[in-house]
Amino acid sequence: MALLVHAMLGAGVSVADRPRPFRIGALTNSWGPTPMIVGMRDGLLEAGYREDVDFFLGVRFTQGDINALDAAAHELVQDGVDLLFVDFDAAALSAYQATTQIPIVFGGVADPIGIGLVQSFARPGGNITGVTDMELHLGPKRLQMFKEMIPHLKRVLFVYDAADAYAVTMSKVYRDAAGKLGITLVEKAVRTPEEARAVLTQISKNEVDGILAPWSLSLNIPGLILEAATQQGIATMFSSTFFPEERDALASYAPNTYETGKQAARLVDKILKGRKPADIPVEVNSQIEFVINLKTAKALGLTIAPVVLFQADRIIR
Repeated sequence: MALLVHAMLGAGVSVADRPRPFRIGALTNSWGPTPMIVGMRDGLLEAGYREDVDFFLGVRFTQGDINALDAAAHELVQDGVDLLFVDFDAAALSAYQATTQIPIVFGGVADPIGIGLVQSFARPGGNITGVTDMELHLGPKRLQMFKEMIPHLKRVLFVYDAADAYAVTMSKVYRDAAGKLGITLVEKAVRTPEEARAVLTQISKNEVDGILAPWSLSLNIPGLILEAATQQGIATMFSSTFFPEERDALASYAPNTYETGKQAARLVDKILKGRKPADIPVEVNSQIEFVINLKTAKALGLTIAPVVLFQADRIIR
């Protein structure tokens, strides 16, 4: 997926009226194409579009640095993309601030109305629409599932980027949920990868019973959590199915972000055919999955109760 370098097309021209291939710029603070971006591309392929013939897809990624998203968004705009696809809140806000002309489709934004991206789900207004997963509403259930997996769960560590507004909001959600579940939430707001690593390398199994990973990849906190949890034998709960499936985290309770991307591809298709984002309703990805990695549970010496395993959508053995 090469980066796009093209001259800006004239403002006010419908995407559908522009010559193919359409130029789609994806923006993420990951280290490369995320499952959501791959899902969007695959959704377009399933809809009959041909990559490099009907559309080009270029990805700008900022390697965990949300502060670099603004500049990356402006670069995509200057490169002359026909449409921006963004994953998660920080990337969506950066793209929205970078252009009021180029259509934007988001995936994975938790509260698009609350952060000012759209006016309503039915009529977004402006140049942006997308797929939300209502992630903020999943936090309490995620913590509850963590406790059901580990009945002795009393102290849970939550490390997050202090500069990530969404993570700050989620910390309050987890705090309130922890109080109702009789759990102590140990919150650590950090500002650099080095600070995050220091917090996680210093924590021990005697201090916390589990670690909650943030939704965002900012500062590589999820990756650092995996390292620390593996070394110190601490149970983890993630906000992405990718981690128990591909990186041996214990569990996740989260939207299927690949499916979010495929769902968003339908909105991209509408825009490429001439619809305005302002008139395309925001959709909700309701495909929430509970994934348990039993190999990791065994390595941690955990026995997961059958009633909990019965609730799992996927079990990795």
